[in-house]
Amino acid sequence: MARSLDGLVLAPVAGQSPGQVGTRTRFTYHEEQGRIWAEYEGGDVVHGRLVGTREGDRLDFRYVQLKTDGGTSSGHCVSTVLELADGRVRLEESWEWESQEGSGTSAVEQVPPREPS
Repeated sequence: MARSLDGLVLAPVAGQSPGQVGTRTRFTYHEEQGRIWAEYEGGDVVHGRLVGTREGDRLDFRYVQLKTDGGTSSGHCVSTVLELADGRVRLEESWEWESQEGSGTSAVEQVPPREPS
């Protein structure tokens, strides 16, 4: 899959532990020449950033976030880019905290565009 992530908005398909990314979090991705970055916020995250690289369908990035309780956290994530049957993008992620204990897997999917009212 060579589809660019640039400009796509993605959201988690399930919530995680309190103080982390949840279903109300939105990621806005950017991509240029194998580099990726995103801003994210929502739920327990006031502001987050990720930055890394893309090789084919594999993303490798670090993330850092400020939470609503004033705490910060950071970690590392490796994601696989998939295309869903409806043409939207899904990232299947394997992550681990670097600032605290913990690791896991998660998925984010492209938010469908709103239909005009």
